Amino acid sequence: MGKKKAFTLLFAVISTILLISGCSGSGTEKASSDDKKVVKFMHLWPEGSSKTHNQIVKEIIGDFEKENPDVKIDLEVLSNEQYKDKLKVLSTSDELPDVGMTWAAGFLEPYVNGKKFAPLDDLLEGELKDRFVSGTAEAYAIDGKTYGLPLELNVANVFYNKAIFEKYGLEAPKTYEEFEQVVKTLSDKEVAPIALGNKDRWTGSLWYMYLADRMGGSDVLTNAINRSGSFEDPALVSAAKKVQDLVDMDAFVKGFNGLSDEEAKSMFMNEQAAMYLIATWDLPNYTTNEGVPQEFRDSVGYFKFPTVDGKGDMNSFVGGPGVGLFVAEDSEVKEEAKAFTSFFVKEWGEKSVTKAGVIPATKVDAESLDLPQMYVDVLNELNAATNITLFADVQMNSDVAQVHLDMIQALFGKEVTPKKFAKEHEEALSKE
Repeated sequence: MGKKKAFTLLFAVISTILLISGCSGSGTEKASSDDKKVVKFMHLWPEGSSKTHNQIVKEIIGDFEKENPDVKIDLEVLSNEQYKDKLKVLSTSDELPDVGMTWAAGFLEPYVNGKKFAPLDDLLEGELKDRFVSGTAEAYAIDGKTYGLPLELNVANVFYNKAIFEKYGLEAPKTYEEFEQVVKTLSDKEVAPIALGNKDRWTGSLWYMYLADRMGGSDVLTNAINRSGSFEDPALVSAAKKVQDLVDMDAFVKGFNGLSDEEAKSMFMNEQAAMYLIATWDLPNYTTNEGVPQEFRDSVGYFKFPTVDGKGDMNSFVGGPGVGLFVAEDSEVKEEAKAFTSFFVKEWGEKSVTKAGVIPATKVDAESLDLPQMYVDVLNELNAATNITLFADVQMNSDVAQVHLDMIQALFGKEVTPKKFAKEHEEALSKE
């Protein structure tokens, strides 16, 4: 009886707490005490670790509620990992927030397959038509329907030290032949040409992906992954060969396969290497970050990955969207949730650039904003982008992604031949 009484008491306490807090899940209690429709929104930018992002979200919510006085946004904020864990739990009990944050491709799939996220194509065909940079919203599409709207975008460019280049009479290359000459000149002068931390492996994948894009076209790698093509395509094998040619040229800093990306970044920022291929999430380090010496920031430029053997579109980028917004399929306020999502996407664009140094997934009129020139240049180029190939490991399921990353490190370490590299990928993809 003692255990039974204890359980009864515990149940009563929990029930009381739930009653007081009004915790009844996202599927119920959709009207507030003043008869407003309530849209539950969950995001992953806590004030402590993401102060600027957090503030922008509050501003957008305030603006939306002013324009929509019959709607109230009920906000919950969690850190990144807490957010992911809670999203999984809520999805199993059909209590997802009406609007939340998601990532593209592999992260999205189980929620779409479980019919947890609503298609948002009506927004893309309506007021958000032509708002997104080419290739960003597409990353959230599965079987022809779009289940998320991206907020952020990162594309990789080759950043370089203009002072080092000027010292040795070098210019930013536009062709791969010019690029190889830059590498050779720097190597001959005993200057490390490229900072690379390939212990993390996705860093080496950036180099491979760009070579594949330029040599085989913007869809050759994606087609190999989605099985409409093969990883043993001659262009993908040739791209692997080009990687090893760069290794033979001493293009990368010594010990690159054992260095982390953070260590490589430090080498570039301490002027121990002349070039560094990284995504635009690093832009603040070269523009607005006051913790980085102004002299160094002034010495950094960037160039788009060059054409290879006369092939390739320099407006085709490797990269991908960051987080995006979803609307829950079983939301009881789906119309209001979609309206908030559309409003958020539109306001996020300019606010995120000017206040947080974020490159948004939507097109922005850079000339009308007070931004560092490098931001203006990047935004203008993204507005003209013809393609963005999503990071390879993000496109793949977890098992294949592991093979890809392991093979990237083996390729750079010359532990596999280009043909073996391609075959291992093909075998892993064929098992799906």
